[in-house]
Parts: sequence; C-alpha cells; structure tokens
Amino acid sequence: MVDKTYDMPLCHQCELLNVTRSSLYYQPQISETKLELMRRIDELYTEDPTRGTRRISNALRKRYSLKAGRGKVRRLMHMMGIGAIYPKKLLSTPNIGHKKYPYLLRGVSITHVNHVWSTDITYVRLKGGYVYLTAIIDWYSRFVLAWRLSTTIDSRFCVEALQEALEKYGTPEIFNTDQGSQFTSTEFTGVLESHGIQISMDGKGRALDNVFVERLWRTVKQEDIYLKEYETVKACKQGLEKYFLRYNTIREHQSLDYNYPEEVYFARVTLNQVA
Repeated sequence: MVDKTYDMPLCHQCELLNVTRSSLYYQPQISETKLELMRRIDELYTEDPTRGTRRISNALRKRYSLKAGRGKVRRLMHMMGIGAIYPKKLLSTPNIGHKKYPYLLRGVSITHVNHVWSTDITYVRLKGGYVYLTAIIDWYSRFVLAWRLSTTIDSRFCVEALQEALEKYGTPEIFNTDQGSQFTSTEFTGVLESHGIQISMDGKGRALDNVFVERLWRTVKQEDIYLKEYETVKACKQGLEKYFLRYNTIREHQSLDYNYPEEVYFARVTLNQVA
C-alpha cells in the first residue's frame, strides 16, 4: 500500500491505489460509546431507511439495551450523514447556489447498458471511526463501474469516481443523482456536461428515485462491511476491492435472472427485461 518512504510522490501512489490523500492522515477522534451507538444506528437505518429518530431511539433500547434519547440519536445521525427518507438523507443536503436538474427517468424503461448510470454516498463504519463510500452503477446491468472511499464528504472523491468510470466504460445517455451538494457542484456537473450527458436529479425527498444504488448500499453493508468489521481505511479499501469484484463477477442477481452484472454489462447474456 502507500509507502511514505518510497521515492514516488504520495499523490501518485494514492492515484494508483484508488484512495484519497486524506485517508493517509485519518485519525479517528470518537469515543467507543458513540461508535457503538453509531454502529447500531447504521444497522437499523440500513434495515429500514424510513426509521426516524423516535423509532431508532426505541429500537436501540428494545433490541440492544442502549439508552439514547431522540436528541442524541439526531446528533449522531447528523454526524453520520443519514436521516429518514423524509426528510431526505443529510448526506444529500443541497447547496442553494447550485443549479438543480429535473428528474428524467419517471416512466422510462431501461433497455440497455450505458442507458442510465447513477451514484450516491453512504456512511461506512470502521472499528475506530468511519469513512464515506461513493459508487457509480449502471442501472441495466447493476454493474459497479467505479467507487471511492474518503474521510471527508466533499465532491472531490465523487468526481474522481466519475472520471474513472468515464475513462473505462465510455459515457451513459443519462446520469442520475440526488440533489446533494457533491453532485450539484460545478466540478461534478461540469464533467457530465463536457461529455454531453443528460443530467437527472431525484425529486426532493424521493430516495426511491435512486433505488438501485440504495439496494447496493444495503447489500454491501450486510454482505461485507457488517461481517468484516474493518479496523482501518486501508483494510476497508482492500476488503471492498475484493467484494466489488465478487459483486460484479460471481454474485448472482435475482433481478438479472440470476446472472452476474459483468455478464450483462458486456453482453455475454441476454435479458428479457430488468426488474
């Protein structure tokens, strides 16, 4: 992994290893008590993202014997960047100065690869802290095109993932995001516009407009992150590399007639219709 004693500049090492430079200096500063609450809140939210602070507070007490009032739960959820579907996730807090785009996919049938791509950000817990994960997915094949981890929730790591996907797989006709400031930023939308890609954005408070990425988050957390309990950013990065390779190449998807995303994306199989 990154070697600070090596002759190659750190920025080039990070680029080759697909990690942000901020990850090198990550030193979690949070108590074990808070981390335990955040871990349980993350599980409850992933299980049912309609849960608000009242329901999560009650579930913490009944399921895990953890006492946390609504105010404390609200503060921790804000730190994690999550919230009930209504209002929309705080990860997606809009910037009022950024341009918003209409949602273009209502009633649209997704019929081929590179028809629609989309992205989002999610909280990823570590044993001693947390990081953020973004991924770009092709709607037709469910193929994960690119992803990044970051210790900060800015637009930079989202732009890096987007640029990688475009370089490797060409351009989609439509790119869908929520109205979060990371995706309405000129840095992000400028890349899309420069490639002639139509920009679609979820309606306010409509988490299900980006349902394929929401399903991906639930899957990756339940099948990998919760089971592995990664201790460091480095370990998380290595583990997710293996998981996304498996997800794309050998994990059957019921919605793909039990085929693999890679098979569908590269047209090795033919689907009648993607659910």
